[in-house]
Amino acid sequence: MRTIRLQCLGLALFLAPAGLMAQFSSSMSTFDAMATEGAVVPRSGMAVQQSESSGRPFSRFAIGGGMSVMGPGGELTAYVNNHLNVRASGNAFSYSTSFTTNGFPAKASLNMAAARVSGDIYPFHVGFRISPGLMMYNGNELTASSSLAGGSSFTLNGNTYYSATANPLTGATPLSANALLGLHTNKPAFTLTAGWGNTIPRNGHWSFPFEVGAAFIGTPAVQANLAGWACLDQAQTMCSNMASTTDPVALQIQGDLNTQIGKWKNDLDPLKTFPIVSFGAAYSFGGGSRVR
Repeated sequence: MRTIRLQCLGLALFLAPAGLMAQFSSSMSTFDAMATEGAVVPRSGMAVQQSESSGRPFSRFAIGGGMSVMGPGGELTAYVNNHLNVRASGNAFSYSTSFTTNGFPAKASLNMAAARVSGDIYPFHVGFRISPGLMMYNGNELTASSSLAGGSSFTLNGNTYYSATANPLTGATPLSANALLGLHTNKPAFTLTAGWGNTIPRNGHWSFPFEVGAAFIGTPAVQANLAGWACLDQAQTMCSNMASTTDPVALQIQGDLNTQIGKWKNDLDPLKTFPIVSFGAAYSFGGGSRVR
């Protein structure tokens, strides 16, 4: 039963843009009819023209793959009418690296995973398209962890502090840290792209679409936590457990950490409009003919 429910949900998400674009489709069909008024066309020729230009909705499909700034992915497209396709796409990518920031030697993992549905609108019967949509799933995030050797320094909000040296008498342990950068504040997130290339072309089966645009994911979320002991001086005469909620040393360092997080959020604010750039190849199949 759970599999059936998931399949029904996936179908509903895939068909959603068709419902959203129903009004647009009706308007564009009226426009096509007006465009042919007054033309001198034999009755037999008009019948052929109407047959060629009005394929049945969901009579043709395309499956494709490609690369984007969120990693490799795939997509499934369905024909609705001469001006509209609906498309479901997804990407997944992970990458691990190491870097040092503010004195913290960090091991980081970038995980990119997203799924979206879009309506591909072709206003001119050619390859140019505008594609509004929704990013229904967004798991894009960066996680990092760090361990500082005793006596090593680090900076927060412009102030220098020191990781404590292990001391069994006081219970002191060297400092460690972990952080999370979340790129998924808005769920779902509105997307808007423009591109070239119809994945269900008039002639042939292969196409090579390209698109560029943005996902409006909201202000990135930044979290950071300190564990262990830290000191105000290199001689380690003023040290505290970072878990303390009363020690002045801990409160000062935690206060500078919160201020530093605010600065990082400000630096990352442009990412609330996350870029979408992709290119790939697609193969179409199914019956019916169309004009583009």
